[in-house]
Amino acid sequence: MTPARQGFDPSSTAVRQTDSNTRKSIDPTTCQGFKDNVLFPSWQTRSDVLTYCAGVATSPDPDDPDLILRETEFARDRERVVNERLDPYSARFFPREARTESLANLVRNQRTVEDIIRARTWGMVAERCGDPASWEDALNNWRHSNKR
Repeated sequence: MTPARQGFDPSSTAVRQTDSNTRKSIDPTTCQGFKDNVLFPSWQTRSDVLTYCAGVATSPDPDDPDLILRETEFARDRERVVNERLDPYSARFFPREARTESLANLVRNQRTVEDIIRARTWGMVAERCGDPASWEDALNNWRHSNKR
């Protein structure tokens, strides 16, 4: 919504408006333009980046500097004799995480964050634009219409 088009109304700041029903709806063509030109392309770009990072995380890492150290730790752990009666803590072993595993965990977390952000954003868009579809359906329809 372009605020300058309607001019500033000083009475709009006199009372805090927390009820979403008091908000004015936005012009449908403006809403569709925002979704098609701003919202969905940015979501698609973020999805592309996360997909690329997930691909990197699932591929082998030949330059992993900790590979030899981790293999040595695993070999030592396999040779270790564990007697939990004598030392209940002797079975503990905390292997180091590979860079690809760390990246995979980060990508999973970011996908979860992205889903939350998209759901909240779409809730506001649906409220102001009156779009009844879910964000997943709307994004998939946009992808289909833009051949992505």
